[in-house]
Amino acid sequence: MPVSEIKVGHIYDVQELRKTTISRIPERFIRDSTERPDFDKAIASTNNNIPVVDFSKLCKGNRDELCGELLKIKYSCEEWGFFQVINHEVNLELLEKIEKVAMEFFLMPLEEKQKYPMIPGTVQGYGQAFVFSENQKLDWCNMFALGLEPQHLRNPKLWPTKPSNFSETAEIYSREIRELCKNLLKYIAMTLGCKDDVFEKMFGVAVQAIRMNYYPACPRPDLVLGLSPHSDGSALTVLQQGKDSSVGLQILRNNVWVPVHPIPNALVINIGDTIEVLTNGRYKSVEHRAVTHKEKDRLSIVTFYAPSYEIEVEPLQELVDDKNPCKYRRYNHGDYSKHYVTNKLQGKKTLEFAKINYV
Repeated sequence: MPVSEIKVGHIYDVQELRKTTISRIPERFIRDSTERPDFDKAIASTNNNIPVVDFSKLCKGNRDELCGELLKIKYSCEEWGFFQVINHEVNLELLEKIEKVAMEFFLMPLEEKQKYPMIPGTVQGYGQAFVFSENQKLDWCNMFALGLEPQHLRNPKLWPTKPSNFSETAEIYSREIRELCKNLLKYIAMTLGCKDDVFEKMFGVAVQAIRMNYYPACPRPDLVLGLSPHSDGSALTVLQQGKDSSVGLQILRNNVWVPVHPIPNALVINIGDTIEVLTNGRYKSVEHRAVTHKEKDRLSIVTFYAPSYEIEVEPLQELVDDKNPCKYRRYNHGDYSKHYVTNKLQGKKTLEFAKINYV
């Protein structure tokens, strides 16, 4: 199939590109030299491992164990914006099931996946999100995303009938991840000296979405990115990295891209822009990106958890004083979400929306 025909709308489908065993990457994927991944520098930083939090010690540990894990969360949120959670109580068989149905979906024929198209300017369906111009560089990635909660955000036409157990598995998985997010936010609140239910009371019926990312092997991983650098607009993001996937997630720390080496059965948690605003910048969202591999495909499953779109967001009063003046304006979370999904991924630029000096 000619490269010019491997498109969904105006967007190349990277899985179909990969099937052609191309050696020349289409120009739309080739990044400027300043954006290309430097694997040598990343490899040199592998001793920079993100903190690991033992969820079981938070829930069932003694006082010393609880305090120890809370300190880890505080350090992670202040210094990294990321941490991995082990013993998180999400059923391990469920992790395998969601990974299996996601892989089965992505490996279906293109015609089948095209029944669930991602409309430009939205983030539900199959394709590529955050693409707004013919000149924009593309990510070496196919996505499938669904709104989950509240129910009115769902688009039933986008829920696939194949694999047959896709919907059921996604439902059960999302309920368990939702419970994890609620609990983690309680512990994050405790590290701030706030009441543990402050976020739950504030968020209303929290918005939740899931996105599955498939990164085919790329003949020139040094020229492309799997996912452009960005911070998340959520409060919390939960990432499950495919069991047999290559290392692809990188986070920006001290101006160096640090690879995140997944721990078996762990989940990666990161702070979103919403928590940065609510904590008045004490806990910061962090830029991250995905890189590709020359020989291995990679799968990731991402859950975004955020306040209701009706909620007005501003820094918690307890975290604003003379020494820490208010850095972010009050805004409607639904407006921020629209702003986020209608702009391309570009570092932390979207968060300018929330800053007091924003015009």
